[in-house]
Amino acid sequence: MSSLSTYKNWEESFNEVTQKLFNQLTKEEYLIIQLKAENSHFIRFNNAKVRQTGIVIDADVSLKLIANQRNIFANFPLTGDAEIDIKIALENLSYLRTEINILPEDPFVVLPENKGSSHEVYLGSLLSPDFATEAILPPVQGLDFTGYYTGGSIIRANYNSLGQKHWFATDSFFIDYSLINGNNKAIKGTFSARDWDLEKYEHQINYHKQELKQLDLPIHEVKPGSYRTYLAPAAMADLLGMFSWGGISESSLRQGGSALSKMRLGENLSPLFNLKENFHSGNVPRFNDFGEMSPDELPLIVEGQLINTLISGRTAVEYELKSNGASSFESLRSPEVASGNLSENNILKAIDTGLYLSNLHYLNWSDRILGKITGMTRYGCFWVENGQIVATIKDLRFDDSLYSFFGKNLLALTDFREFIPEISTYDSRSLGGILLPGALVDNFTFTL
Repeated sequence: MSSLSTYKNWEESFNEVTQKLFNQLTKEEYLIIQLKAENSHFIRFNNAKVRQTGIVIDADVSLKLIANQRNIFANFPLTGDAEIDIKIALENLSYLRTEINILPEDPFVVLPENKGSSHEVYLGSLLSPDFATEAILPPVQGLDFTGYYTGGSIIRANYNSLGQKHWFATDSFFIDYSLINGNNKAIKGTFSARDWDLEKYEHQINYHKQELKQLDLPIHEVKPGSYRTYLAPAAMADLLGMFSWGGISESSLRQGGSALSKMRLGENLSPLFNLKENFHSGNVPRFNDFGEMSPDELPLIVEGQLINTLISGRTAVEYELKSNGASSFESLRSPEVASGNLSENNILKAIDTGLYLSNLHYLNWSDRILGKITGMTRYGCFWVENGQIVATIKDLRFDDSLYSFFGKNLLALTDFREFIPEISTYDSRSLGGILLPGALVDNFTFTL
């Protein structure tokens, strides 16, 4: 079945259910109905061999009933059989009506509006499930290639009882993999897009093969201290991801729990640092769980200065602000960091002596108000001397402030950027990712 046929079938089923539910409402009731669906092909690899493969076809409907300053939720699966789906939907609506009146009033309830509908479908050129392994495995023969591929169609929809309808569907894939050498050291990589490109895939694998050879270099003991450090785009993505955890949220700022609070008091980041939400790529829907639309682009930090924060409908009601379509979590959904002028060929020369970090993990705030983040190095991390990679390193713990590595100590950003996809498949396949460059940082602090 083609992607377009898949989308049409889901849309027809969803339309039947939603119309039936909306016809049951009284004048005092509002209903928001959301759809999350996918038709995904999964392949799991180990030692460059297929260990598991299969197709996941799943759809989940969420109902939000609002009445008498209260709201309540329910979820149920969408089978595609109209008779079954409508019966289950009506049972859920009946349950919500029974339960809603025992709930306390919500002073910040967000009522739905009809500000116009949207319909976006992004078709891709994906690998056929019958031939995917023939495309993925030849470039990694002879390597311990371990990871998984997933690709297919993903749908998000949000309808409300006032007639507003938002529909978003996209094709996408990613390969999340590790190349492992004989000493059980690994190079980590992800390859993702909407269209399969064998030439780009082979280029990335060949680049990581060279890094894999460098893992056989001797280990250099790095003592606690501050070092000039290059953060590759994947490492940068981990750091930027912390902005979604008590960072760029207006609610967190108002409640005093944001790592960017000092920026409201006049402290800035480096003028090299520019962050915005950019929905032009079509990787994620512009509408949020309230059915509000984000602008195509929303500048957040411009030349180191905090210009906007993420404001959900609920935060807007609570603090009498204007929502900018942020999710209820006020987290980054389609972030993009502007590039700089450091070329790939000059990275090692610019480091001179210090560290090259491909990946980080186990990040957490060590002091959120001061913007301090702690975490560990992981995969493909090297010691550089006189502009040459001369050794590998043992895993190190870092502890540093975003006001330093994105602020006064940010020396340069690369002139190229990479798209680092969201790779979670827990509950369902995730959408989106982060487009960003690598960064050269002075005096990046390691504690262990």
